[in-house]
Amino acid sequence: MTDTGSATVPARATEVRAESRSALQVCPVVLAGGAGSRLWPLSREQYPKQMINLVGEHSLLAETAMRLDALSGRVALADQLLIVCNEEHRFTTADQVRQAGKRARLILEPVGRDTAPALTLAALSIVAEHQDGILVVMPADHALADLDAFQAAVAEGVRQAAAGHIVTMGIVPTRPEVGYGYIHVGEPISSTEPGGARRLNGFVEKPYFELAQQYVASQRYWWNSGIFIMRASTWLKAIRHFQPAIYDACAAATERGTQDGDFFRVDREAFAHTPSNSIDYAVMESLAGDPSVAHGVVVPLAAGWTDLGSWDTVWQVSPKDDEGNVAQGRVMFEGASDTFAHSDGRLIACLGTQDLVVVETADAVLVADRSRAQDVKKVVQRLREARGSEAVTHRLVHRPWGHYDCVDGGERFQVKRIVVEPGARLSLQMHHHRAEHWVVVRGTALVTRGEERFIVSENESAYIPLGVAHRLENPGKMPLEIIEVQSGSYLGEDDIVRLDDQYGRQ
Repeated sequence: MTDTGSATVPARATEVRAESRSALQVCPVVLAGGAGSRLWPLSREQYPKQMINLVGEHSLLAETAMRLDALSGRVALADQLLIVCNEEHRFTTADQVRQAGKRARLILEPVGRDTAPALTLAALSIVAEHQDGILVVMPADHALADLDAFQAAVAEGVRQAAAGHIVTMGIVPTRPEVGYGYIHVGEPISSTEPGGARRLNGFVEKPYFELAQQYVASQRYWWNSGIFIMRASTWLKAIRHFQPAIYDACAAATERGTQDGDFFRVDREAFAHTPSNSIDYAVMESLAGDPSVAHGVVVPLAAGWTDLGSWDTVWQVSPKDDEGNVAQGRVMFEGASDTFAHSDGRLIACLGTQDLVVVETADAVLVADRSRAQDVKKVVQRLREARGSEAVTHRLVHRPWGHYDCVDGGERFQVKRIVVEPGARLSLQMHHHRAEHWVVVRGTALVTRGEERFIVSENESAYIPLGVAHRLENPGKMPLEIIEVQSGSYLGEDDIVRLDDQYGRQ
């Protein structure tokens, strides 16, 4: 892919043409920049939790992308999503959205700066096209059990946002919860709708357990869902008013950004100057004390919402057997209770376990007390400090052309199983420290080796000497599967010199 041009932002991006306000489109915005370290070892830095099928048929990202489909009969719903994601996740994100049957424009963050800058980029993207829109802002890592109830709540939120309010969705708590932030809700906006929208009195941080008990008993503190609804222009006025440094950096990053196919790349240097801040801290907490820009409104959401932030919450929303156990994959329970077990391949046998989490992947196994599920991030932090690869990537690594699995390795060798999708090809590349031997086990490979180009069929092989430019392609209509044996003094992924790459990688 190549850059096709620069985006432009109006001199005052918070000013929108009057005629655009008469027919506001509802624009779904998915924030997909999280890391999900508390769901390790399934969630990794390069393949975070929103990419994973945790509780349904589709990944959390795909489920979120499809969540507003039924709203099209109630509101003017845009036919394209806006997704803000990490630049490193762009190909997997785009592929999952395509598989969900959705069209999307992906705004790529070169560095993570939390949700307020991400939302600002999305709002600028709408206003840069000289139009306004109502943004329904959804994190990509939530689960909802009742879509009808969710869509009804969104419709009410859209109505409030059209009136110029900034809306957040609140969940009436069913239990004291220390893993969620809370919203302090005020009086109903309308006396004729006591169960409807409420005034926003403020946000509070994740409480300790006794304080959470008090919040639940008071009935004036609701869980913060992290779902927001507002006009793009209203958000830009608010962020410019409360956090001008965020607005200025995001506006500069957008103005200097470039379009790359379905991807919009914001300017790295400009975006790096934006402060890191959440939507809650940057704007929502200030609205109650300073409503000069907009009023904060809370719309109740009773749709079986869950923020899938830990293995304990995954256990809570998953179907269970009579003893409260949850099995995903090859799992056997014998005398176990309230145990969550997930297997990516190997058999897990849980004998007499109680209140445990067991998660198996090809390269790591987690065993934890469910009450300590929030502390998994401490393990991930220790792995990062020790530079353990298990914190960053799975053994099976996704690429825009397919995937590879590191099946074995030693001091001077590594064995990979590589799958190339039909019509796809790897970059033209070379290595300074290793040679490679390819054996085709399924499909047909088109191999470039120096000045040669030749076909390698099943049960045939090709040798790639150290320092020789080479490329692997799949010219067929079925996946190409090869076994690659690498040998040499250094086998890291950073020993790849890309000479030509259709995906724009360096």
